[in-house]
Amino acid sequence: MRVVAVDWSGAKTNTGNKIWLAEAAGGALVRLERMPGRDAVAALLIDEAPPGSRLVVGLDFAFSMPAWFVERCGAATAYEFWRVVEEHGQRWLAECAPPFWGRRGTRKPAGIELFRRSERDFGAVAGVMPKSVFQIAGAGAVGTGSIRGMPVLRRLHDAGFSIWPFDAPGWPAAVEIYPRLFTGPVRKSDAAARTRHLDRYSQLVPAMRSAAERSEDAFDAAISALEMWRHRDELAALPSARDDVDRIEGAVWKPEAQA
Repeated sequence: MRVVAVDWSGAKTNTGNKIWLAEAAGGALVRLERMPGRDAVAALLIDEAPPGSRLVVGLDFAFSMPAWFVERCGAATAYEFWRVVEEHGQRWLAECAPPFWGRRGTRKPAGIELFRRSERDFGAVAGVMPKSVFQIAGAGAVGTGSIRGMPVLRRLHDAGFSIWPFDAPGWPAAVEIYPRLFTGPVRKSDAAARTRHLDRYSQLVPAMRSAAERSEDAFDAAISALEMWRHRDELAALPSARDDVDRIEGAVWKPEAQA
């Protein structure tokens, strides 16, 4: 079984400085590399994981949106919604019209559900609250990366990946991750804090450790891959979707100890 984690980016340009891919095996980090872009991530995963391959990839972006918005877009399934996002997502980002916000001159909308059930369920993590996928700008915003990530899910699904929890569990698999669940309260923007946290992992190759010390994005990818590997038995036995909410909104994967 192979475990891969990708620290994602919604940047319109220069994504090659911000997307990192890490792979863990045998309790050690065996790969940590900067990726040239989102398309390159999809191409690498599809090339390295033909149908049936025992690979799990964790992707750091929201796999869907609140059910009411999916339904408002005329989609009955997440697969249909990913196509809607592929067709209209760039316009949503350009216009930043309600329910999206975050750009100068916009306000967080009131009177609507901004979060998916999965996000509401786990609340604050290490004192950090999850961000709404409708927030597309501002500190910690996840909306842009998610909107530019969902078309990649469609490509992976069409190539044979089981996208959890929308599909029945199978190989290869993709799960949504939230790196803060794995890193805990460490101040990730502080290089010294990253260095101290990395001391917990004794089998890091010097070059990979150095990359994770220098880059917050590389740090997130590395720690996510190592922690996913630690819980690989759970990843190998992913449960089916609980209900239609899971099948429309998706869910953040987290180890049972954090459920």
